[in-house]
Amino acid sequence: MRYSIVDYKYHFISAFDTETGAYARSGVLDDNGRDTGVDPFMASFPHLIDVGVMGHCTHGKTGLCMKAGIGCYQSGPLVDAPNMTVEDFRWIAEQCRGRTNQLALGGRGDPDQHEHFEELLQICRANTLVPNFTTSGYGMTHEIAALCKRYCGAVAVSWYRNEYTYGAIRMLLEAGVKTNIHYVLGRNSVDEAIERLESNDFPEGINAVIFLLHKPAGLGQHDNVLDADDSRVRAFFAQVDAAHPFKVGMDSCSVPGAVRLCKNVASESLDTCEGARFSCYIGPDMVMVPCSFDQERKFEVRLRGNADTTIEEAWNSEPFEAFRDVMRNACKSCAKRALCMGGCPLMPEIVLCHDSCRNCLRRA
Repeated sequence: MRYSIVDYKYHFISAFDTETGAYARSGVLDDNGRDTGVDPFMASFPHLIDVGVMGHCTHGKTGLCMKAGIGCYQSGPLVDAPNMTVEDFRWIAEQCRGRTNQLALGGRGDPDQHEHFEELLQICRANTLVPNFTTSGYGMTHEIAALCKRYCGAVAVSWYRNEYTYGAIRMLLEAGVKTNIHYVLGRNSVDEAIERLESNDFPEGINAVIFLLHKPAGLGQHDNVLDADDSRVRAFFAQVDAAHPFKVGMDSCSVPGAVRLCKNVASESLDTCEGARFSCYIGPDMVMVPCSFDQERKFEVRLRGNADTTIEEAWNSEPFEAFRDVMRNACKSCAKRALCMGGCPLMPEIVLCHDSCRNCLRRA
């Protein structure tokens, strides 16, 4: 099913295909309805919400992520909090009906291990929302894969380099699920990423490899942050530019690097930080922040309390405006600022740019 959303407040139209996941936005429309070619800065309601349904990691202190060389940015192995309730999840979904395209299920553990996983997926579809999620694959079964085929737009398997990684990918592909790999890119993994891209060494049949920039949040270490001047960063983006039998994507945190170093990537396909602009995160404790990496909760809005705060009210709150202001005011003298807006408002140290005109050099 294809449908469009007209944003009357910010004067643009977005379109979404629930089957393929294709998403597009017009530029800002003038008074005559003509596309000005200027990208809208934000939407009047988030088009994608990252919903942290998992309050704890079901693998406990086994630390699958740490064994794979990945520091959980939500400190999953160290936190034992309850998962999101079905009632809270339904409350979110009902507010999003007709306004949001996708709910990305996440949190501190594998969403497919939530005790009411199937019901969460059903609630999404009942409210015309497409659910997606990322899993380690450790608890994947043929039954879960069948649910994914029935309800999900796509499923991503974290690149943990283990037999359960390959096993989950096989089960999802056999079930006919659009399957991606999520690969965390840091100093400790960039060499492998370059080598695997050079030799196209990823499982046959996957839809895409999506590279997620390592961030120093939670258990993520600062000494694993890639430096913009590292020669391997240039070599990596050269491989992003090259042709592969699978799609190659990246998170919005990596866009400053792509803007600088990619020659064959269409600028129209790049979208910088969408936090508080087109997306947000709601945790299992019903706290909403512009981005899930705001682990310090500097921009939090509590949705549940003495008087409930709606998603729309939180979206238009002062903390969210403060987050947006970092991007509005960053790197104004840069000719390419419209493409990256200074990069991450939370962690400027991860931004893959050392241009002399950068002025977003401190945390928001």
